[in-house]
Amino acid sequence: MAASALVTTNAAGASTALSNRWYAAAPYLMPLDNDPPDAGTIMDASGLKAFQLAFILAPNGGGCSPTWDGTAPVSSDTAVKAKIDAIRAKGGDVSVSIGGYGGTKLGQACSDPASTAAAYQQVITKYSLKAIDFDLEEPEYENTAAIKNEIGAAKILQQNNPGLYVSVTTAGTADGTGWFGKQMLLEAKSQGFTPNNFSIMPFDGGFNGAASQTSALTNFNSILQSTFGWSQATAYAHEGFSGMNGRSDTGEIFTQADFQTVLDYATSHGMDRFTFWSLNRDRQCTPADNGGRTSGTCSSVAQNSWDFAKYSVKFAGATPPTTPPTTPPTTPPTTPPATGCKTAWSATSVYTAGNEVSYNSHNWKAKWWTQNEKPATTDGNPWQDEGAC
Repeated sequence: MAASALVTTNAAGASTALSNRWYAAAPYLMPLDNDPPDAGTIMDASGLKAFQLAFILAPNGGGCSPTWDGTAPVSSDTAVKAKIDAIRAKGGDVSVSIGGYGGTKLGQACSDPASTAAAYQQVITKYSLKAIDFDLEEPEYENTAAIKNEIGAAKILQQNNPGLYVSVTTAGTADGTGWFGKQMLLEAKSQGFTPNNFSIMPFDGGFNGAASQTSALTNFNSILQSTFGWSQATAYAHEGFSGMNGRSDTGEIFTQADFQTVLDYATSHGMDRFTFWSLNRDRQCTPADNGGRTSGTCSSVAQNSWDFAKYSVKFAGATPPTTPPTTPPTTPPTTPPATGCKTAWSATSVYTAGNEVSYNSHNWKAKWWTQNEKPATTDGNPWQDEGAC
């Protein structure tokens, strides 16, 4: 996928645009709420380069101006901008998501598509954005006038910001999407608006693992075909998946294995987007199942930190640093004589090539980046046995 033509060169922080595939893979991150994790830490540990920052809303007190979460005006923001600058300084970038579940959306507060677009343009200009996401769901997508404003604004922004990557995210059902989602698609068709993708969220609707999600994606593809007159391949090229890692709001469970299955489906069908809610939740609770509760700050399933982010990295076409080389050495390394024992191996520590540890009375040397992989002599293991100690 070609890189966007937009390049940041102003005071917002110099940054070369990433390929659209990275913006399509960007997981959601709340930068001000839900115990925000450090983006740089995630980048170093997972290889992730892009983040979907959420959410831009209308002010809680009313008005047609953009804020973070309804409370922090974009015009005077320094906190989120500092986070964006730090991400860009490490070679990454962000997309910004508007809407979400709850709160007053700008499509509801602004009078028409032009004023709605003008409010969003402030966000694009402030942060020199190359990507934006319209998260259109309850209760806004039940408001015909609001959806007309949002779709109209998206079209205006697309025209006024050449190369801008635009995603539209909406609720998912077993049939693909519900009546209001279909009405949103019809509104886009009537306005002649085609984003980079329409993504559905197949969770919180009676889903049960990956099979139910891929079934919904197949059904949504049929809806895109019938609505826009697209071929199956063209529909997949404009289709996206937005999942929820771990335990959903309604108690559904989506594990790492489920994410891999949906990822395989998305890549094999040529889908445009693979993302999830959220990085704030991409870490283990204490206890791991969080007592059977859903949390905004952890996943409620057993995991290593940033496990789910690595599926976004794979979708983008990069290799997470925990993945061993494709071809392991064909000649086993020679084992040197026994020496004193190195520092004991730790499951929580991160090791890079050349680091040495001791385990089971042997010294071991890391062959590549690894974490929580016990030293062993099995094929593909990241550790080289240096002998007894």
